[in-house]
Amino acid sequence: MAAVNDQQDIKREKILEASHQRFLHYGYSKTTMNEIAGDLSMSKALLYYYFPDKSQLYIAVMRKLATDYLKTLENRLNTFTNLKEAFTFQVNTHHEFIVNNYNFFDFFRLNEQNLPETIWQIVSEVHSAELNLLSNAIKSEVEKGAIKPVENPDEVVDVLMDALHGIRVGAISQKKTNFPRKEHLEEIHHKKLLLLDIFIKGLMY
Repeated sequence: MAAVNDQQDIKREKILEASHQRFLHYGYSKTTMNEIAGDLSMSKALLYYYFPDKSQLYIAVMRKLATDYLKTLENRLNTFTNLKEAFTFQVNTHHEFIVNNYNFFDFFRLNEQNLPETIWQIVSEVHSAELNLLSNAIKSEVEKGAIKPVENPDEVVDVLMDALHGIRVGAISQKKTNFPRKEHLEEIHHKKLLLLDIFIKGLMY
């Protein structure tokens, strides 16, 4: 029984990887279950055995991407030498994640006003992990006496992350969507780093 479960896990991972590549190159809207099954030399019926529809498959791929992203954050928790290193790491890591997976996120652009609750749960987990990373960095720097005391680091970081999100939206000339266009990503990244510099200087003695 264990061997059967292992084989199913392996097959499921192969499906997720093949699907990620499809979504990455063609986006959600231009990817079909038939194409994914073809990439895997698998029957469509078998693919549907693992995932009942394309949206459920997409969410599973997103969960895998988010898990990898969260591991990246977790591995750096409490490892930074100063506040700027911690905050710059988070902004750069988030930027690289969006750039590297940009086409994958066309699902967000298409369904922005009606995203499934499961998607929001994943987004919330990522937000919480980012907040925890930066809040811990502030606490560490306060303990070292490197920055001014901060009464509520979680709240301060939450406000900063809202401000960073505002920069992301603010770079869009036609504000019908909250998801940035690819040509705006570098400008947004640059502005975020500028805001971080101002924010960090405000915490210094």
